[in-house]
Amino acid sequence: MIRFLINQESVEIDDARADLTLLQFIREYKHKTGTKEGCASGDCGACTVVVAEPNADFSSLHYRTLNSCITLMSAVHGKQLIFVEHLSDGNTLHPVQQALVDYHGSQCGFCTPGFIMSMFALYHTASTVNRDDVLNALSGNLCRCTGYRPIIDATLAVCEQQADDAFSRNTASTLGMLRTISTEGNDTVGTKNLIMPRDRKSLAKAIKDNPTAMLVSGSTDLSLTFTQQLKNIDTLISLSNMEELKVCTTTSHSLIIGAANPIKDITPALLEHFPQLAELVTRFASLPIRNQATLGGNVANASPIGDMPPALIALNATIMVDNGVQERAIPVSEFFVGYRETALKTDEWIAAIEIPFLNTHQRLAAYKISKRFEDDISAVCAVFNVTINEGIIEHVDAGFGGVAATPASCKSLHDALVGKAFTNKACVELGKAVLMNAFTPIDDVRATAEYRKTVLANLWHRFWLENQSDTTMTTRVVNHA
Repeated sequence: MIRFLINQESVEIDDARADLTLLQFIREYKHKTGTKEGCASGDCGACTVVVAEPNADFSSLHYRTLNSCITLMSAVHGKQLIFVEHLSDGNTLHPVQQALVDYHGSQCGFCTPGFIMSMFALYHTASTVNRDDVLNALSGNLCRCTGYRPIIDATLAVCEQQADDAFSRNTASTLGMLRTISTEGNDTVGTKNLIMPRDRKSLAKAIKDNPTAMLVSGSTDLSLTFTQQLKNIDTLISLSNMEELKVCTTTSHSLIIGAANPIKDITPALLEHFPQLAELVTRFASLPIRNQATLGGNVANASPIGDMPPALIALNATIMVDNGVQERAIPVSEFFVGYRETALKTDEWIAAIEIPFLNTHQRLAAYKISKRFEDDISAVCAVFNVTINEGIIEHVDAGFGGVAATPASCKSLHDALVGKAFTNKACVELGKAVLMNAFTPIDDVRATAEYRKTVLANLWHRFWLENQSDTTMTTRVVNHA
């Protein structure tokens, strides 16, 4: 059974097929057509809905935008689902709807429901809002008509107000109903074909009983199998109910991130310890995708153009895997064994990712090259982690995406540069020459092979230039004592 609220209505589902998306449920089962399908891949935002989820002690609600076209029903268990029809109160528009009218932010109207829901989530999650907050909140919504300025102006204006609507006034009752859902029927969470285990033992059993079933967490990649490739999936094992996979902790020497943590939720901790990864993390698709996509999923799908694997390679991360009986650690350098293939055994899953902290001699930088600044897949991704002591290169760790069949490292770059004076111009020329010949990328719609090789070499040049001002090569390290 999957239990959740639709606005203030309690809903139970026990017969949904495994690959039923939230968008299909809203339009075909509930017959609400305000939520649109534009791209079926989480790119355009026309299908945006909001879920309100309680914090750990059920004292407040957190509002989160999702792309319903690629969201499975497991994602709403124990939460409140809100779509555009719920916002207006009779003949009175919600403040975010009225703001869009006042600022002339809608023309053809197809994208408008999605924008409204993104505005609504921001209206409920930020006390003071600036333009950057608005651009981030709307990053997953595309519009062909208005040029965005009136939508941005409307969002800024309405979010200057303190949230005051039926949802804020009903917070206490909503929390009460969600608390009831959380304590009822925990032994029957899920449906016949959508299995939602609660702990590692029940997950191991689900895998043993359903050996051909696929594991899914955020579903932002897997859902394309049935929304764009039009394939059916009979059975799925969802990790969305596995709280032990959502823990984020630190040790004296590392950050440990639970595999089922959404990217948005781990961003504060990740950027606290590795602020140099901001370009990758903040440009990881769009906010609705980051609200759902998980670090474990981004690693497990082993895509050669995934955003985070190059960073994990450069940082010498360790992939912690589990089978319910024992855990083992796999260095990320050994985890990707082929195109979309990993070292995971058939009965294993990713439990966590451990990332060692930087020391005072390491310089880290991450670069993502794509056609669009945000909400786009990289043509080339490069992350450099260079250890420099008294001006001499002692070690080079680097991770690359978009240039090989797997996320890749480059040992030849390390071998060529160790012992060289970093500030010497010969260092940059040597690094560029190595990277121009290190990989044999392909031509595709995003870039040619020659372009990728040239960009890769130039990114090393950029890294070299950006780090010339500090000849001692010291770096900011957070005090982890």
